[in-house]
Amino acid sequence: MRVLFLHVDFLEYETTGKALKDAEDVPPSKRKARVDEALVCFITAEKRDEKHPEAGAKAAATNIEEVAAQVGTKRIVLYPYAHLSSSLAAPGPAQELFHSLESGLVARGFEVHASPFGYYKSFRVAVKGHPLSELSREIVVDVAATEREEVSEAVKAEAKLVSHWHILDTKGDLHPLTIKDGTIAGFDFRGQARLEKFAHYEMAKSRAVKEEPAHVRLMQELELVDYEPGSDPGNLRFYPKGRLIKALLEEIVSRRIREYGAMEVESPVMYDFEHPALKSYVDRFPARQYVVQTPNKKAFLRFSACFGQFLIMKDMVLSYKQLPLPLYELTRYSFRAEQRGELAGLRRLRAFTMPDCHALCADVEQAKAHMMVRFEVAWKLMAECGFSMPDDFEVGMRVTESFWRQHKDFVIAYAKRWGKPLLVEMWSEQFFYYALKYEWNFVDGNDKAAALTTDQIDTENAKRFGISFTDDKGGQRHPLILHLSPSGAIERVMYAFLEKAGADAKRGEPPMLPVWLAPTQVRVVPVSADQLDYARGLVERLPEVRVDLDDTNDTLAKKIRRAEKEWVPYIVVVGKKEIESGALNVRVRATKTQTEMSIDELGRRIRAEIAGRPFRALAEPQDVSARPIFHG
Repeated sequence: MRVLFLHVDFLEYETTGKALKDAEDVPPSKRKARVDEALVCFITAEKRDEKHPEAGAKAAATNIEEVAAQVGTKRIVLYPYAHLSSSLAAPGPAQELFHSLESGLVARGFEVHASPFGYYKSFRVAVKGHPLSELSREIVVDVAATEREEVSEAVKAEAKLVSHWHILDTKGDLHPLTIKDGTIAGFDFRGQARLEKFAHYEMAKSRAVKEEPAHVRLMQELELVDYEPGSDPGNLRFYPKGRLIKALLEEIVSRRIREYGAMEVESPVMYDFEHPALKSYVDRFPARQYVVQTPNKKAFLRFSACFGQFLIMKDMVLSYKQLPLPLYELTRYSFRAEQRGELAGLRRLRAFTMPDCHALCADVEQAKAHMMVRFEVAWKLMAECGFSMPDDFEVGMRVTESFWRQHKDFVIAYAKRWGKPLLVEMWSEQFFYYALKYEWNFVDGNDKAAALTTDQIDTENAKRFGISFTDDKGGQRHPLILHLSPSGAIERVMYAFLEKAGADAKRGEPPMLPVWLAPTQVRVVPVSADQLDYARGLVERLPEVRVDLDDTNDTLAKKIRRAEKEWVPYIVVVGKKEIESGALNVRVRATKTQTEMSIDELGRRIRAEIAGRPFRALAEPQDVSARPIFHG
């Protein structure tokens, strides 16, 4: 089928007569309508859609959902339009497709207005005119798609997995959980509302996105990140300010992991699907792969840095004296063919930046001890980034019953160190390659959870890849492997900060990013053009601070509103009074206060706030007037 998308201020239509003799009679109340603020979908069902109208409807619903998310609307108009193709479907299958599409969109939470099928209509439309207000797509139902989607045995096992859920409190008591009709029983969640939401999310095992997360609007309004209609869904574009934030996060994570002692490596993004060890590992990893046919072989795009690091480790000559031994890579990018209904802004992507640090350990006791060393590294890193530890996260622990029985004291000690009750998923057998895994999950305003920091004790892959070390008796043994992502995907860190800011705004607090990540840390605002030269001099007196200048001819009120909309932490207003006294009027976003200080005092204050963290200069021109608009 073919679809023309129009993001409109309004659409008005009125039927003028039947185009098809057998068209369903339409009551007078539905023969004309006006719909405001909607995504209008002019749709032509084609001959090739006749065999699989339901599949066509599902594919169209997914495309409409993606475009609706990009333009920010939940109101859809379906408009049968037989003028986008010369190969039209027969009326019966076409009407079946439209009915299925309407019900499918309603089930996804959309307000749907369907104009009558088989009628001539007059219409008036007002298109908004922004870059995404007019789009067209050709939707081809690919019935062989499942043959190309490589689903690992682990994904299949996960779908059938029967889990036993518990809350482990800080005293070491295990509370079995049950869920019925959406209610969880077995633990008193008073004072632990987010843990309850997290447990519900995990136990329900539903990842489908029915509401747009708050951070999507924020990432667009702040001109940080946006959808890329020219790519596969789940691949995003980063504007200069978003790229700045992402780069700073990448640098602080990499810097701290190098300081911890990991050796940084780089490995390929694509691997041979038929490589014996890789093929076996892929089957034990619960992720869907992107498959690529090269001129020479069938390959897949990596979903982590495991493959490259394991193949490096395989060729290393190692002694027990060198263990534990960590390697590190920041993957730009990792790829997972996430299901389309689960994609959501920065929270769940198909292409993402993953810091991945594996460590070889001689035995389980060394692995447990070193996991807690890495725990402290990750805790300090996330606190340094700007998270409140442990308040901003909920822990999910996956563990086999066997590991629990043998190492119960370790798991309880972990819970005590975390300082809050945590959710435990316990398996009767080892479905995946790890015996224990923890995740630090952020729970957002839609009650969806996303794992950031995670580490695992891998009991299989050293043997699978032929990784070995010489023990203290001269024998060859396979180590255990720890899999640490100290922050989780960099994109998810950005998601969490934006969701935190959105929650702050709901509570009446000013939404903002940590000062060290703010694209502009200080905005100098002259009252009029008379103070412009003096204001430029102030900018020059703030080295190692991202400071810019609003040199536009707008009113002072508009300049201040602009800086506030951009979440600038410090706004310096410069008028005659400030020039004469040398004391600046500074608006402090975090406290919603105005204070007087010198330019040197302001510089010292900001440098103290960002001390020890990476710094980059402004991502855009210093003068506000010189900046383009990236998201209208």
